[in-house]
This record gives sequence, C-alpha cells and structure tokens, in this order.
Amino acid sequence: MSNTVIITGAAQRLGLHCALALKHAGYNVIATWRTEKPGLAQLRDAGVQCVQLDVTDNTQLTDFIAQIKQQHNSLRALIHNASEWKKDLPQSDNTVTALTGDSAVYDAMQAVHAKAPYLLNRALAPLLQANDGISDIIHLTDYVASTGSAKHMAYAASKAALENLTLSFAKALAPKVKVNAIAPALLMFNNDDDNEYREKALKKSLLQIEPGANEMTNTVMYLLNSRYITGRVLALDGGRPLTGN
Repeated sequence: MSNTVIITGAAQRLGLHCALALKHAGYNVIATWRTEKPGLAQLRDAGVQCVQLDVTDNTQLTDFIAQIKQQHNSLRALIHNASEWKKDLPQSDNTVTALTGDSAVYDAMQAVHAKAPYLLNRALAPLLQANDGISDIIHLTDYVASTGSAKHMAYAASKAALENLTLSFAKALAPKVKVNAIAPALLMFNNDDDNEYREKALKKSLLQIEPGANEMTNTVMYLLNSRYITGRVLALDGGRPLTGN
C-alpha cells in the first residue's frame, strides 16, 4: 500500500501546515511550490520532497507527471491546494482594454483552480487506482464557491468549477478513489491584517473565531481516514451561511 501524498502549493500558510502534518503522520509527502518561500526550509528539514512547479504551465506539468510516474507505481492521495486570489479589475470604458484585462483574470483563475486539477487528476488517476488500498483526491475550494463574490467573481467561478469537478471525478473514479472537496471561509488571518478588518471578519460567522490551520489539517486527515465519504464538499465556515454574510 502506497503512503505517498502529493500536495500542490505547499510553501506557505495552509498548504505548508498540511504538508508538515502529513509528514509527521508518517506519509511520504511530495510538496510542489511555484515561488521561493521561507516555509520551504521547514519542509526540507522535515524530509518533505519539494518540487518547483507552476501548475498553470503545461510543459512543467508534463515534466512533473513524468517524474511522478517514473518514481512511483502508485499514490495514496492527491491534494489540490495551489491557489491564487485575483481581484476583478475596475470597470473600464474602453471595451478592448476591459475585455483583455477581464479575460486575463478569468483565464488565470480557471487555469490554477480548475484546469490544473483536471489535468493532474486525469494523468495521475492510474497511480491512484493502482494503490492496494483506497486512495483520495482532495480539492481545496472556498466558501464563495457557493455564494458568489461581488469583487472576486472570476475567483469564485473557478472555485465553483472545482467543486463541480469533485462530483464528476467522484463518479468517474469510484469505487477505488474517493474524491472530496473542502470549502473554508476564514481560517487564519494574514500578519498584516489590521484589527478593524479582523473584528469585522470574525463577526461574519456564528462562532466568531480564527480556528487556525489545524482545522484544515484535521479535515484532511478525516477524509483520508474515512472509508465512506466521496463526492462531498465539507464546509469549514463556522456557521457563516446562517448569518447571511
């Protein structure tokens, strides 16, 4: 039985925490990163295999997939954490400028959040299915995938696409591979978030706390340990839908 787990975008924040937790739990972790971050030193010190990869670059994806297939006969899990948060551009009276800019933002969001997971899932499905035990694909989406966003429409749409892919891959890869998504709202603040923003953000959920990265890691572990959950989106939002925010 393979214990190799791939997690994309693991050089900082939730991805970093999750990769370290998986390593400490005994998994053989392969963590991808796009740009150099201080967290890479922690990963390397922990014995995590770190691979530079821009998931939106097809050439790099091809090389990465070939490397994985050469080194491994099977996989335990594939976790899609790589993400980018682009804000929609201001409205422009110039139609050409507006279309060009909006197209770039939309395509960038779809590329990292929907296209890359689709391509990786398709390419690595045989290795997941070759595992002696059950295997997992976990998509990390977002609370706004189900609510929309007035200022991050392209981002929200791409995360919604990823949630739909969760359903499709769950159907396609059952019963050998479980496919689920985790949709967090606020889990942890950035260091430069001011007090006013923090207070406002905390009030958007019923529980009004910053739960931290452990909330994500615990949910990932829960899915990996489950034998009977697939095709589901697990919400980590502190009851936010009930507040109307």
